[in-house]
Amino acid sequence: MWAWKVGPALAAGCCVIMKPSELTPLTALMLCDLAKEAGIPAGVVNTLPGLGATTGDAISRHMDIDKIAFTGSVATGRRISIAAAESNLKKVTLELGGKSPMLVFDSADVEEAATWTALGIWFNSGQDCCASSRVLVQETIYDRFLEALKQKAETCAIGQVSDSRNSKHSADRTSLTKKRHLLVL
Repeated sequence: MWAWKVGPALAAGCCVIMKPSELTPLTALMLCDLAKEAGIPAGVVNTLPGLGATTGDAISRHMDIDKIAFTGSVATGRRISIAAAESNLKKVTLELGGKSPMLVFDSADVEEAATWTALGIWFNSGQDCCASSRVLVQETIYDRFLEALKQKAETCAIGQVSDSRNSKHSADRTSLTKKRHLLVL
């Protein structure tokens, strides 16, 4: 996500304030350090961790910020749009909902489809704007597919990546930050 937002902004000659999710700030902080190490001048790439309700709202309302790019929930996107309109009418780009569909037809290899679906849902701790969080399965293979995906879900580790049991990232074993990201089957 960091690269999707920061790369184009830097290429356009803009400075960046990145406010990462309060659940996963460490990657953005590390990438900010790497940007400094790479020679990007101080103040060009900034990471401002904090809660969305306070830090995110302050960024959305700040009169000297001209553009917001946000990926996340529809509810938060609405709040950002309102705050942007009430301040300096800044430009806003929103990627909301994370409802990218995964289509599984009866011509699919069911096991392989379940593996790729699990990867699509739970990759990156379940925090991915293109996560396949809607799965549409042809009726003729629905039960077989559901059982295969259920087996993938049962092996999914939930917890901190610092715990070695949760640090193997694959379609079969993906660390989740919150239990709500685990599909209930």
